Amino acid sequence: MDRSVLFIGGTGIISAGSVALAHDRGWRVTVLNRGQNTARPLPEGVEVLAADIRDTAALRESLGDREFDAVADFLSYTPDQLAATVDVLGGRTGQYVYISSASAYQTPPRSLPITEATTLCNPVWQYSRDKIAGEEFLVRAWRESRLPITIVRPSHTYDRTSTVLGGGRAMVRRLMEGRPVVVHGDGTSLWTLTHSNDFAKAFVGLLGHYAAIGEVFHITSDEALAWNAIVALFADAAGTHPQIVHATSEQIAAVHDGWGEALLGDKGHSMVFDNTKVKRLVPDFVCTTPFSAGVRDIVAYFADHPEPAPTEADLEPAIAALVERYGA
Repeated sequence: MDRSVLFIGGTGIISAGSVALAHDRGWRVTVLNRGQNTARPLPEGVEVLAADIRDTAALRESLGDREFDAVADFLSYTPDQLAATVDVLGGRTGQYVYISSASAYQTPPRSLPITEATTLCNPVWQYSRDKIAGEEFLVRAWRESRLPITIVRPSHTYDRTSTVLGGGRAMVRRLMEGRPVVVHGDGTSLWTLTHSNDFAKAFVGLLGHYAAIGEVFHITSDEALAWNAIVALFADAAGTHPQIVHATSEQIAAVHDGWGEALLGDKGHSMVFDNTKVKRLVPDFVCTTPFSAGVRDIVAYFADHPEPAPTEADLEPAIAALVERYGA
């Protein structure tokens, strides 16, 4: 059966693995974005439409009269963006899959593990509140006009290009060089990391699945690790010894807004998930990349790409200040 899917995005950390797997499983895959990410090239045979998703006129021109069995929207971050995209694509697909975020769940969580029934409420992070508002928009569209939605909430999904740690490439470089690094709190809160190739198994399994219409799913690994353990696995992969300095999320936020916001609004709290719901629909969903394996690819990647990221120029001074202030 010839099935078609349009990925809005498709070369990002979360989406690239799903594009590759959908293609491998026989979907006719089209990717719409402004340009291919060279760190994650698209498989041969995937169609590319070059357009700015925010330019609705260009989007309509690029699409023509085409329709798709599924549309996967990885690039709508606010309700207004989502509404504009749905206006163009909502009537062209049998399933509109919206990528929300597990950071939309109640923060801090009242109880664990998190299920899809957990309340959505993030009083700290605007990104998460925008995702909640986007979900609410789609649920109304499902109820009022039967827009065939599926909502997916990834948690912290990574690939070999991901730094994973707060502090970005600066933190990874420090670990690889055996220098002190900063971990929030006492490092014992639990965090769930999911490799993008594992995420793809559940995500692609939901595409075209009739029982997924009108439903919400999170997709995460069942492996939860303390942050101290995550850092230790990084150091082990790099052949160094972890030197950890602990600081509260508030102390980190005082020296770096972006890092602190992500901690206070998400990563500073234990997050463990129950994936029963998605496994009922996709029974072959099993995560096979533990972080102990995934981190070795990360360390190898950054050994080959040691250059700092331009957007992270202020992180090394922030880490150094925290180490000096709170180190033993």
